[in-house]
Amino acid sequence: MTDRSPGAPRVLDVDSLKALAHTLRQQMLARLQREGPATSAELAAEFGADRGATSYHLRQLERFGFIEEDTGRSAGRRRFWKAVPQDLRLPRRSDDPAVAAAAEEVGRQWFERGRHELDDYLRNRESFGEWAEAVMHSYGSTRLTPDELKQFAEEYIAFLKTWHRGPGEDSPGARSITVLFNAFPSPDGRAEA
Repeated sequence: MTDRSPGAPRVLDVDSLKALAHTLRQQMLARLQREGPATSAELAAEFGADRGATSYHLRQLERFGFIEEDTGRSAGRRRFWKAVPQDLRLPRRSDDPAVAAAAEEVGRQWFERGRHELDDYLRNRESFGEWAEAVMHSYGSTRLTPDELKQFAEEYIAFLKTWHRGPGEDSPGARSITVLFNAFPSPDGRAEA
């Protein structure tokens, strides 16, 4: 049984991965996570998508537990959707080709979105004013065993969770911040026995 308690990691299964692998679904989920609830009509207009298709994709995201109806805002046929806060994880490995392919696609999309956002920020950093002065880029390396690398990643995620605020939980002057994290064996440091 999968632990779905708040804050518990959710390792995505093949069906959830396939549902999330659709580009528009990824975009809508990211939008709901960052900016808060929206209707299918608002999301369709924002992404230049067909309203019917947008509704279908939202139902798929709901079906797999990524979003839920915001019943406090919804009224009649006007349904607002909100992201379900959760620690989404890709499977580390899989011998099942379908799981491996779906995880690779979702991971690629996450990486591409992060890279695009970083590139966009760097091209326009002067327009961010005081935010540009608060930004930090860091590059470093260390030597770890596979178990230590897993522990390092879990400690990083735990630390990030202490700073998490969803839409509507902001401090005055807060804005959405993209945080990229990659920790992997250096290409020149091949597996050593």
